[in-house]
Amino acid sequence: MTIGVGGVTKEQALAKLSNMTNNRTPISNDEYKARIAKAQTYMKQQNIDAMYLDAGTNLTYFTGLKWYKSERLVGAILPANGDLCFVAPHFEEGSLNDYMKITGDFYGWHEHESPYQLVKHVLAKLGISSGSLAIDDSTAFFNVDGLSKALDTFSIRNASSITAPCREQKSDAEIALQQLAKNMTMEVHKAAASMLHPGITTTEVVDFINQAHKKVGASGSSFCIVLFGLATSFPHGVKDPQTLQKNDWVLIDTGCIVEGYHSDITRTYAYGEATPEQRAAWQVEKDAQIAAFNAAQLGQPCEIADSAAREVLVAAGYGPDYELPGLPHRTGHGCGLDIHESPYLVKGNTTPLATGMVFSNEPMLVIPGKFGVRLEDHFYMSDQGPVWFTEPSHSIDDPFGLEA
Repeated sequence: MTIGVGGVTKEQALAKLSNMTNNRTPISNDEYKARIAKAQTYMKQQNIDAMYLDAGTNLTYFTGLKWYKSERLVGAILPANGDLCFVAPHFEEGSLNDYMKITGDFYGWHEHESPYQLVKHVLAKLGISSGSLAIDDSTAFFNVDGLSKALDTFSIRNASSITAPCREQKSDAEIALQQLAKNMTMEVHKAAASMLHPGITTTEVVDFINQAHKKVGASGSSFCIVLFGLATSFPHGVKDPQTLQKNDWVLIDTGCIVEGYHSDITRTYAYGEATPEQRAAWQVEKDAQIAAFNAAQLGQPCEIADSAAREVLVAAGYGPDYELPGLPHRTGHGCGLDIHESPYLVKGNTTPLATGMVFSNEPMLVIPGKFGVRLEDHFYMSDQGPVWFTEPSHSIDDPFGLEA
């Protein structure tokens, strides 16, 4: 039997978990102010007069304000010179003030009024009646269209040339929050593995993992994929639940959020005994993951990690490229306030690896009609090179290193 897989009840597994978030440190207002100053520096370098930040993670990153996207425009305007201000429906002013960390002047529009004309008015009040406006690249098209039509004297730009270089290199505070989130999810993984038993369904495991994430201090799982048997060969799962049987292959991919920052960890193992083919594939997957990590050195292009993983897979007879059996997707993604964000570990991405960048490392091996193996851990780039947030899976017989 695989070490750490099965053997305890759901209640016993939950009882071993406790709140891990008591000492977490939120992002400070000083850091938000530094982020705004950095963005304004990029704006001046690129001759951009102002930037619109839409409700979502870019707004959160620069202001600390967490707000949902809807059919109503809610956002902030940051001039290249001057103070941040907010634009939202009048009736949301009280709620926004309650959620604000970085404050600024509030401009409200009533339901019968155009928010786009209000943005034009605000820009004029800031002394900007024409020029270049960068719009948050996550803004819904109907808002981009409305702003473009109202601001016909402006050149509309994609704000990713500002937001991406700011967000791609994480601060020590961001690294610490992600470390905590990943530590929490790793404990949840161990707990979930320990309570598996024949007859349990994937739906029941998902429910347990959500409870377990709450027990360690999260609001629940930010997402959860649980797959048994053949379903493991589908990277993001299948629509129907499965029931665990003896010697089934198991893949669990899940995460949580701490102060807005994500975890995202995957483990694959056997409930019982693995077949020789599964053992061989599992080791190739682990070797590919380690190769990607070792290749990710400061100054090298992001794509080098993807190439290194694929070289291991091709040498073992898989692929090449995205052909199956093999790796059907990129090797990794950036992670922070968004679970998937730039930069990406993918062919063609020549962005140099730099201190503070955070990546998933998951060169999944898919063998159609049989099974899949995904081992996913994250690493960050330190001044000395890559550093794991969580130790990779130890071995197929002892995936969590309980007897290592």
